[in-house]
Amino acid sequence: MNEPFNGQPGGSPNAGWERATIEKLLFAQLKEQQAARRWRLAMRLLWLAVFGALAWAIWHADQFEAPVSTPHTAVIEIRGEISSGAEASAENVVASLHSAMEDKGAQAVVLLIDSPGGSPVQAGIINDEITRLKALHGKKVYAVVEETCASAAYYIAAAADEIYVDKASLVGSIGVLMDGFGFTGLMDKLGIERRLMVAGENKALLDPFSPQDENQKAYIQGMLGEIHNQFIAVVKKGRGERLKESPDTFSGLVWSGQQAVTLGLADGLGNLDHVAREVVKAEDIVDYTQRENVGLRLARQFGVSIGHGIYQAAASAGVQLR
Repeated sequence: MNEPFNGQPGGSPNAGWERATIEKLLFAQLKEQQAARRWRLAMRLLWLAVFGALAWAIWHADQFEAPVSTPHTAVIEIRGEISSGAEASAENVVASLHSAMEDKGAQAVVLLIDSPGGSPVQAGIINDEITRLKALHGKKVYAVVEETCASAAYYIAAAADEIYVDKASLVGSIGVLMDGFGFTGLMDKLGIERRLMVAGENKALLDPFSPQDENQKAYIQGMLGEIHNQFIAVVKKGRGERLKESPDTFSGLVWSGQQAVTLGLADGLGNLDHVAREVVKAEDIVDYTQRENVGLRLARQFGVSIGHGIYQAAASAGVQLR
């Protein structure tokens, strides 16, 4: 007759061994969970420390003074289309202007232009800010044209104290353009009926699928004329007596750099190095152009990830960020 093991009826040595093994496994799992919790807590505290350090740096940033830079020529590039959201937007160019003007080492600012034009609104904002910052900081602004300085780009250049071009640059195009398409003839041929319902008789202004309305056309032409007059006024103010006005000056024509100098739309021939060396008298060139590169974009995404991690860590610890 078998004796009970550990006082348990029907017990066996195997039952004790299994229980001990299970207990060891449970203790090991418990220790692993405790270690994982400690690790998560440590990471959350690390994120909070990083966030605190960043907040402290931002809060005390105004207490640190940047070292005074040596004398140099500040350059700001204006390339491509001038429009909101583009690299040559008013937001980017104005931010660049502020940085350059506020640097005591910058002896003057050069706008390095290669643009066919764009938004008159964006150009107007930049033009106004150039005028304001010149008066505020007492620094000269020069425009240097590479390939093209047309339309809204010339609107910006007109605010400069002097404009320098290459003899083969394309300069001018002082006019205003609004274009579109009309598909009414094609729709008739295809048997397509346009069904348009509006509230407001001019809500479908310039609708490409409706016949052109002469009254609406006259209204748009008047608006373009008003913007054109604003453009003309800016050019006349900026160029002053240097401008040799003719019937073609504000007709939208574009001229070579050599012709632009003759017509008073530019002051002379010269590139960036020439202007820095001979005009500004500061050969060292420092680029202040605001650009969004791949590294900055990745850094911004990383910053969003950090913020998300900090929020989750704080939420898990019972802290609310409001």
